[in-house]
Amino acid sequence: MAEAWEIQIRVAPLKLNKDKTKVKSMAKAADEFTVTPWEVSGNVDYQKLIKQFGTEPLTDDILNRIKKHTKELHFMLRRKVFFSHRDLKWLLDEYEKKNKFFLYTGRGPSGPVHIGHMLPWMLTKWLQDKFDAELWFQFTDDEKFLFRKKQDAQLEDYQKISYENALDVIAVGFDPKKTHFLINSLPEHAGLMHDEAIKIADRITASTVKASFGFEDSYSIGQFFITAIQAVPAILPSVLAGKNIPCLIPLGVDQDPHFRVARDVYPKLGFYKPAILHSKFMTGLLADGKMSASVPQSTIYTTDTPKEVEEKIRKHAFSGGRNSLEEHRRLGGNPDIDVCYQWLQAFFEPDDKKLLKIYNDYKSGRMLTSELKEYTIEKINAFLKEHQKKRELAKKQLNKFIFKP
Repeated sequence: MAEAWEIQIRVAPLKLNKDKTKVKSMAKAADEFTVTPWEVSGNVDYQKLIKQFGTEPLTDDILNRIKKHTKELHFMLRRKVFFSHRDLKWLLDEYEKKNKFFLYTGRGPSGPVHIGHMLPWMLTKWLQDKFDAELWFQFTDDEKFLFRKKQDAQLEDYQKISYENALDVIAVGFDPKKTHFLINSLPEHAGLMHDEAIKIADRITASTVKASFGFEDSYSIGQFFITAIQAVPAILPSVLAGKNIPCLIPLGVDQDPHFRVARDVYPKLGFYKPAILHSKFMTGLLADGKMSASVPQSTIYTTDTPKEVEEKIRKHAFSGGRNSLEEHRRLGGNPDIDVCYQWLQAFFEPDDKKLLKIYNDYKSGRMLTSELKEYTIEKINAFLKEHQKKRELAKKQLNKFIFKP
């Protein structure tokens, strides 16, 4: 509920053009895929995306440097679910000089949380534990209002979604003593970020935003301003502490352009550029792009029932199996295109030995598609059972996480 944020705001709806959310692609390869902060479609080629966005691949050398401090690597790092970075070498240099970093990530509350949204959060939780790091988590309800698809939607609608999404974030298990929620539309937080957002916005021209995001003159001034707001948490702890503190941002790679625009501004204001870790997208059940909250049959929501999970996996999960039982036993399946296997690899099966056995059994034909689906259903429902318990308990913990200026 919006009341949970203790918000009392009245906002007049903006009149936007119907095509306002169709942002031009910042990453296209022969029209194969599109990646922007507001649209991801097609089968993303991550190597091409690294070149398009000008990031660096996450190499074994860097992973070994992380492992030196953590003693082990999270399976999402081992398996390159996180595949790219900006300035991670610099961040580790600073850490090894005893200059601790803080974490920043967030959520654009446009609807219910699905499994794909949780990839950066799960790694962020691990990083918080391993590096004893503070976390600043931003809810950009203002952004989702400004880029809304339903023109009659109000800001209050996205405030309510923020509250529901916050329960999922808390359920991940972040330390409430070291985790600070920033809600963009909350007056105290808007005021806290205002001065730094203005300074950042003053250094970003409209032509830069147009070139980076494909905006046109018909876009609202609010849409032009939103990058400045999202850039603030990367320096806010430094502002509050009165000294420069390094920042690491684990995020879905579609959100990188906000920081690509802002990174040139930070040094001009006397701050470090944040380091960034980019995650891949969870493949949708329909295997035609990333998981999408707007396509329920492609998605597993954190609030889905066991029956809903079973139905979605059995009916919609794209299979790498053969056309017949005899053919599958003889030729084997293709785990590399099978959605269930990809989900186990990215999220639900952290045990490398078990995952390798599944891969080999499926590829050889010893494991059938139906058996792989049943195993995946069991793993998802076991995860959701615990997550939903924690989500319910989170309702009583919310105030511990909201930052008090």
